[in-house]
Amino acid sequence: MKEDNFSSASRHSAGFGAFLALLVAILFFSGLFYKVEGMKWLGAFDFTTLGGKFGSIKDAATTFVGEGGSGAKAGFLFALSLVPTVMLALGLLEIFTHYGAIRAAHQLLTPLLKPVLGIPGRSGLALITDLQSTDAGAALTKELYDEKQISKKEVIIMAAWQYSGAGLINNYFAIGSALFVSLSLPVLIPLVVMFVLKFVGAAFVRLVLNTLYKRDFPHAE
Repeated sequence: MKEDNFSSASRHSAGFGAFLALLVAILFFSGLFYKVEGMKWLGAFDFTTLGGKFGSIKDAATTFVGEGGSGAKAGFLFALSLVPTVMLALGLLEIFTHYGAIRAAHQLLTPLLKPVLGIPGRSGLALITDLQSTDAGAALTKELYDEKQISKKEVIIMAAWQYSGAGLINNYFAIGSALFVSLSLPVLIPLVVMFVLKFVGAAFVRLVLNTLYKRDFPHAE
């Protein structure tokens, strides 16, 4: 029933409010407001900043997960640390969806994503979210698949895009910043190259699925 409602809504053109909601969602999930030099207050509108982080246990150089853990218990504690971020992403997605962001994304991004990657525009927010949080991006992708808004083949292509340079913006500025002083070119150029290569990798996976594994997706477009 939910799928039918979405299909019915997607046939109507998105209004100004829907595109405004999409713009806010893109800015929020894209990481453009993450640690803006001289304008740190913009972090209040950034997904990673609002997601926050756990502090260290007092007088110990470790987190609440502890040291020396192993097996299923260690895995459970690690998974538990991902819950707040995923819950925040899913909750905000519901808000943006209510105001038409998904409908606007489908209308605006399909002409770009469909020819290049063969996926619908409604998957755009999940891809954008992945630029900051791999876990949140995966959660949004799973929700799209569970609601039958994307096919199995489209999930694989999206996973290829997400897996390549996962959490690109967050990791690049958080970890790669240590190498910025050694760069002989503008900081944004390596970021742009990695972003473009995400599309190249996903397009290659799409080609493989359409040729070598074409029989596995007989009803795919």
